[in-house]
Amino acid sequence: MNLKKFLLLAAIVGAIAAFVLLDLGRYLSLDYLKQSQVEFAELYARRPLMVVAVYFAVYVLVAALSFPGAAILTLAGGAIFGLGWGLLIVSFASTVGATLAFLTARFILRDSIEAKFANRLADINKGIAKDGAFYLFTLRLVPLIPFFVINLVMGLTQMRVWVFYLVSQIGMLAGTAVFVNAGTQLSQITSLKGILSPALIGSFVLLGVFPLLARKIVEAIKKRQVYARWKAVRPSKFDRNLVVIGGGAGGLVSAYIAAAVKAKVTLVEAHKMGGDCLNYGCVPSKALIKSAKLAHQIQHADRYGLNSDSCIEDKRQSLISFKKVMARVHAVIAAIEPHDSVERYTSLGVEVLQGYAKIINPWTVEIALNGGGKQTLTTRNIVIAAGARPFVPPLPGLSEVGYVTSDTLWDTFAKLEDAPARLVVLGGGPIGCELAQSFARLGSQVTQVEMAPRLMLREDIEVSGLVADALRADGVQVLTSHKALRVEKKTSSATGGVLVVEHGGVESRIEFDQLLCAVGRVARLSGYGLDELGIPTQRTVEINDYLQTLYPNIYAVGDVAGPFQFTHTAAHQAWYAAVNALFGDFKTFKADYSVVPWATFTDPEVARVGLNEQDAAAQGVAFEVTRYGIDDLDRAIADSEAHGFVKVLTVPGKDRILGVTIVGTHAGDLLAEYVLAMKHGLGLNKILGTIHTYPTLSEANKYAAGEWKRAHQPHAVLAWVRKYHDWKRG
Repeated sequence: MNLKKFLLLAAIVGAIAAFVLLDLGRYLSLDYLKQSQVEFAELYARRPLMVVAVYFAVYVLVAALSFPGAAILTLAGGAIFGLGWGLLIVSFASTVGATLAFLTARFILRDSIEAKFANRLADINKGIAKDGAFYLFTLRLVPLIPFFVINLVMGLTQMRVWVFYLVSQIGMLAGTAVFVNAGTQLSQITSLKGILSPALIGSFVLLGVFPLLARKIVEAIKKRQVYARWKAVRPSKFDRNLVVIGGGAGGLVSAYIAAAVKAKVTLVEAHKMGGDCLNYGCVPSKALIKSAKLAHQIQHADRYGLNSDSCIEDKRQSLISFKKVMARVHAVIAAIEPHDSVERYTSLGVEVLQGYAKIINPWTVEIALNGGGKQTLTTRNIVIAAGARPFVPPLPGLSEVGYVTSDTLWDTFAKLEDAPARLVVLGGGPIGCELAQSFARLGSQVTQVEMAPRLMLREDIEVSGLVADALRADGVQVLTSHKALRVEKKTSSATGGVLVVEHGGVESRIEFDQLLCAVGRVARLSGYGLDELGIPTQRTVEINDYLQTLYPNIYAVGDVAGPFQFTHTAAHQAWYAAVNALFGDFKTFKADYSVVPWATFTDPEVARVGLNEQDAAAQGVAFEVTRYGIDDLDRAIADSEAHGFVKVLTVPGKDRILGVTIVGTHAGDLLAEYVLAMKHGLGLNKILGTIHTYPTLSEANKYAAGEWKRAHQPHAVLAWVRKYHDWKRG
């Protein structure tokens, strides 16, 4: 605490001490006021300016220091100055005092509170910036919450001082008028309870509803303005309750929920049901990873006590049939396809149309059917779940030489007899790392190029380093801090090319047979009417907390909406969008991103939920780190998978979990226990007290909790316990 804060705090403590020790509260009682009413009136008649000045100063001081007695002073204002002048003086005095209390709380407490609760306050401040004035006005009108509490709490937020002052000045006026008017009849008042009768409080509550109603009116006006240019085409009846554009995870879940609650819903998909995850992402990549890991284990069979002579490097080709591996990938896709098929969703009550959808106006969708012809549907609500596509960097020569992406490689490589001899993977994110390692294990000579100084920038440095070491151990040449400049054709061959990169000001050339672009994905924002409707977009479709676009009846979910590009978050958003669209007249829900897990399926896997160390440091969140090495875990040792760790971030001195990073085999599965704990507010003590099956990998979570407990032993208490046991032995 700096000197200014210390001095101010000392002054406040001194004032409070004086108030208590000198029993100044006796002067702020109803009895004292009634006994002294005549004297105050006579003094005011002789020295009006002095009385007003002293009264104003005392009121400001009482309000600023949150002393009890503001209500008595307000009555005194009515008794001494009458209704008109009393209301004017008290109104300004109370607002000035409240603002000083607001500023004091902000000056002394806000920095420390923000340091401890940065994440929670970020959401609160976002709400304050948007609706804070309405909420403060409501609280000021309803005298159920003490005003001094409102002053102090608001000081901890980012609310602007002038907003607080103006809203308080207006909002407290009604309550102030009641008390000042009561003060003019002071002789008839026997207690403060008589002033705030149940009927009067009820009136205040009804008055407090006014700003909420005003907010609804403002929203209705804004809504009317948004839809103004479409007023003439708004249907009187609608063909559908909901039209969903896109048949990926977000679209499928939205359509499923609508059908489950008996709404009439149409799902439009232009290409393949199941979207990117089934056809190009999660499913095929995990099938490939499994085959690659098994090949790796066979090649290192000696680790398991098996004869590996037939699996030495020069016989790798006899072990791996790349064509069969790719055939298996497509077989896995085919096996899962029925889960996302047209037939299944039709049986669930969803109308599925295959074609390209375009939003004509906020209630009309036109579908160019794949089989020919068009169909136009009117709908009350629309969910956009158009997904994302791989980003292809604007490298000179790239299009001429040719490349594959995480979308196109599955069909392209399925035609190959062998894995690409020389594969360049451009990108060091999760997709690039997963695929680089897998193809290296399947026989490709892989070079991975990343412009950033390390792989997987969103993870802690030690995690990035561990993944890079694992890739290098599998034969991947990892080139970080290398910037791709251009792609050139090879003169000696009709296929493949040369990637020219720059590192430390020096250019070098990397020859390849195939180049895989894995530098990220971008939302699909064109082709279905966003521009024509004027729906704002940046990197994604702009939405509010309820997943609504500019038009409240048009929602966006999944990769096209952000902020995450995960199948599970798309499905999560889809629930909110569907429920808000279909039942928003009664209740709307804000999408909840408080606990979002994710995993990268390299070997070892990397899984995370909540904050890691670099995020916590960047956000100024205080934390403790507890770490458990999986190399100590019995099951991991038995499986020859004894590498990696569990790292838990907690609130200093407490077992509340801020975030978890797990590196190791099946890390994505192990993470689930922590996701559940964080979602429901369970700490490490609860995990430690839960029985975990032996021998399983899940014991790593229990042992991590045990490490935290060991670090927080009550040493002073244990010292006395030792003395007790010594005494018991005699």
